[in-house]
Amino acid sequence: MDKNNALDAFAALSQVTRLDVFRLLITAGEGGMSAGDIGDTLGVRQNTMSTNLAILARSGLIRSKREGRSIRYFADMEGLRGLLAFLMEDCCGGRPELCQPIINELACPC
Repeated sequence: MDKNNALDAFAALSQVTRLDVFRLLITAGEGGMSAGDIGDTLGVRQNTMSTNLAILARSGLIRSKREGRSIRYFADMEGLRGLLAFLMEDCCGGRPELCQPIINELACPC
């Protein structure tokens, strides 16, 4: 992940609803959640939720899958790994490969 992608991810997470959505989707795991269920759980209106989901998707932190007429959303663990790797890029004396096991442990394989 480069600096601009990291800034997009941080910007996406810097708003309370989007941070709540991302954390909720991490909790939901492999099953993900529909946009309606996310909105109901967080008490957010549909049009507001759609905007926030689009911002998170553009930032690479969530992904979606169409299921008939609805869309299911998931935390994108590769996006999370990329953000964590960016943050730890210069750790260990500039040897980020030493931090990779920590990153893999923090961002589950779901």
